[in-house]
Amino acid sequence: MAPHAAGSTAFAAAGVIAALFMAAPRGFSAAVESPESAAQAAIREGAPAPGEPAPAGVANPRRAWQNWTLNCQGCHRPDGTGSEGTAPPLADTVAKFLTVPGGREYLGRVPGVATTPMGDADLAEVMNWIFWRFDRRHLPADFAPFTAEEIGRLRLRPLRLEAAQMHADLLKKADEAAASRKTGESARP
Repeated sequence: MAPHAAGSTAFAAAGVIAALFMAAPRGFSAAVESPESAAQAAIREGAPAPGEPAPAGVANPRRAWQNWTLNCQGCHRPDGTGSEGTAPPLADTVAKFLTVPGGREYLGRVPGVATTPMGDADLAEVMNWIFWRFDRRHLPADFAPFTAEEIGRLRLRPLRLEAAQMHADLLKKADEAAASRKTGESARP
């Protein structure tokens, strides 16, 4: 074998090995090193921790997280705290809308939801993921996940200027209802 042929073969083999290494799933080496690292990575990326079930209405949590990252996170921030004056917070708030009449419809009609370029099925999945990721505490026990058909129907009538006032009114009603339930529970013998 000619010297240059052996060098080319070794170089090609090194390239194949490097390509295989680069194609390994993200977090692969962390998962091998420590199971805690895999769980932390899953949570950071918006997926359930290993052994935890996927959120209701979310077929693929990783896809939902990616769609959130590409379409929502820029305004609502990675931690769901929102951006003053432009995007309200979702963290510890968004599922409260599901507890009052008109709240579910409001969520499907807000400008960022109604006008996103995502398809109805992807958007329904992201909406359901958002409740799980940012406000499980307020998620009603009888929560029914958004469907593609429901999102498609709601986003036909996007809110505009009235969205901010509706947000404030619905959130106030949700907080009042929660306080009333709490008062009723404490009054029971």
